[in-house]
Amino acid sequence: MKPLLPLAALALLLGACAEHEYPSLLPRAGERLDFREPAPPPPAPVVVDPELDSRIAAARDSLKQAGEAFDNAVIRAERLTRAAGNAPVGSDAWLDAQTAMADLDSAHARQVDVLTDLEQFASDRALALAPAYPALEQAITQAQQAADASMARITMLQRRLSPAG
Repeated sequence: MKPLLPLAALALLLGACAEHEYPSLLPRAGERLDFREPAPPPPAPVVVDPELDSRIAAARDSLKQAGEAFDNAVIRAERLTRAAGNAPVGSDAWLDAQTAMADLDSAHARQVDVLTDLEQFASDRALALAPAYPALEQAITQAQQAADASMARITMLQRRLSPAG
């Protein structure tokens, strides 16, 4: 073992003298880049729009009136569809019920018109790249719920009647 000791020492000394350029273990420039999506900017504060607020208030009044008209028409339609029951197509009771259903459709159309107007206001704001307007979004939701509820009521009443061949 003693004869190998000087040889091992010589190999160690010669290895230390060799000039090699080994790469650094520090992070490279490309490894420091951040490829994550940047954080979105905070939403712009909502600026009060008095003109839009008045149009929303008018639309809500129209929606309320349309809802009252629908509620009045539902009372009549329920009475007439109940009376028509399974009456044959073309009978007086069936025709009266169909007329009442047409009145319901008309009242429902008024609700949908209000919804369409509100959605047009939102579309105009989006085209102008304006931020969402909470009062408008709330009015749209309210109008959509009213229109959906009235359509469900119409469908339920229509099922009571004999289908027109």
